Amino acid sequence: MKIRAAVLEEMGLEAPYARSRPLKVQDVDLDGPGPGEVLIRIAAAGLCHSDLSVINGDRPRPLPMVLGHEASGVVEEVGPGVDDLVRGDHVVCVFVPSCGHCDPCSQGRPALCEPGAEHNGKGDLLTGEFRLHRAGNRVHHHCGISCFAEYATVSRRSLVKVQKDVPLHIAALMGCAVLTGAGAVFNGGDVEPGGKAAIVGLGGVGLAAILGAAANGAETIIAVDQLDRKLEMARELGATHTFNAADPDVVGKVKEATKGGVDAALEFAGSVKALEFSYAITRRGGTTVTAGLPNPKAMLTLPAVSLVAEERTLKGSYLGSGVPSRDIPRFLGLFNRGKMPVDKLLTHRISLDEINEGFDRLADGSAIRQVVEFQ
Repeated sequence: MKIRAAVLEEMGLEAPYARSRPLKVQDVDLDGPGPGEVLIRIAAAGLCHSDLSVINGDRPRPLPMVLGHEASGVVEEVGPGVDDLVRGDHVVCVFVPSCGHCDPCSQGRPALCEPGAEHNGKGDLLTGEFRLHRAGNRVHHHCGISCFAEYATVSRRSLVKVQKDVPLHIAALMGCAVLTGAGAVFNGGDVEPGGKAAIVGLGGVGLAAILGAAANGAETIIAVDQLDRKLEMARELGATHTFNAADPDVVGKVKEATKGGVDAALEFAGSVKALEFSYAITRRGGTTVTAGLPNPKAMLTLPAVSLVAEERTLKGSYLGSGVPSRDIPRFLGLFNRGKMPVDKLLTHRISLDEINEGFDRLADGSAIRQVVEFQ
């Protein structure tokens, strides 16, 4: 079938993207689902810094590629072997497909699925297939999803079925922003009820972590960013203290406000400087968590002795360190009960033709979460 999709032809074009147009909205061919695959009609697709990092070249991917990895949709057709979804079901896309049988999957850590990571790197589906084509040539899949398009054929392992009572433009945010941000709070065991947490970097993922920390009962929630408007939003979402990262005395001020540092600092900025700052504001015996994705060449330097002498923990969190089939329904339940107002993260609802302008807003910080909506 012919579909309209946003195709990335070249990485590293200069902003503003409204002028350089790195994403070309054009017709491409999409094959129907093979064994273990599902064809979905995309309802809403979120714009994320992980997409931006491919556009600007920080995280190289094979090209040409239809971008997009955070989406909700409606099942149109299922391939052979898919017997738990039917036409009309609502689904949320997950940007790491899990095979279910590799060592990480068998240990309950689907975010670290080894075949999933391998196929995401190749730009094909978990089944090893390419379902996107243009003029007879392959077009690569982004994270097994490629949702900046009217339709997508994906592995069944890339989907979580959800109830139909949640608006699809809200459900889309569950696949990355909420799953990554709130998931890092809930699944690591580092942010405890009554504890002190810091969230560093207030994009859509970081602000989702603010919602998660509030829902999880943290008593002190520190929010840190360089943009005052994001700090203001963090307060609206549950932050008890806000600090501008540009303040030269910000480390001392956070330590003073928390009487020595936070129990857990979670970094979502994708910056080594932000991670070093997060480590600096973590108390003795505390945990620093990074869920940001800096350039692969970026290197981190820390005082190694502090890991022992202060019994510090530094760890990563990918896909919220969780189980999407468990966590997405759980977070949707919190949203439905008013405990996690995810709708407040959504600042723009745009068309596919406005996608380059949307990435300009994401790059300059004037938007939190934007979704492309399809009719």
